[in-house]
Amino acid sequence: MLQLPHQSLQVAAVPHQRIPAREDQAGPWHAEAVCRRDEAGLFFAPSKEPTAERLAREEAAKRVCARCPVMVECREHALLQPEPYGVWGGLTAAERRVVLARRRRREVELKKPASAA
Repeated sequence: MLQLPHQSLQVAAVPHQRIPAREDQAGPWHAEAVCRRDEAGLFFAPSKEPTAERLAREEAAKRVCARCPVMVECREHALLQPEPYGVWGGLTAAERRVVLARRRRREVELKKPASAA
């Protein structure tokens, strides 16, 4: 478990119903997630968290995600749900909103007739 220096954060509970029940031949993808062994508070913001602490916590969470074998599946889950809170698949909620906006713009561009371009 990663610990941040001077961390006095209240740990936010991770709602169990937000974890998908999708299973494949090897079992659910989230069973292999590295974050299952880490503190939930690293991935979900406590209330009234100061900006500097939030940024440090999010970076620590992203480092955990970077070594996760199911990071891509986790990210796609968060984008398809869409997950409104926390770090999922190495992206914060704000970063996921940007990715979703780009995907929507790309879809609109692809739907435009070739003559309009």
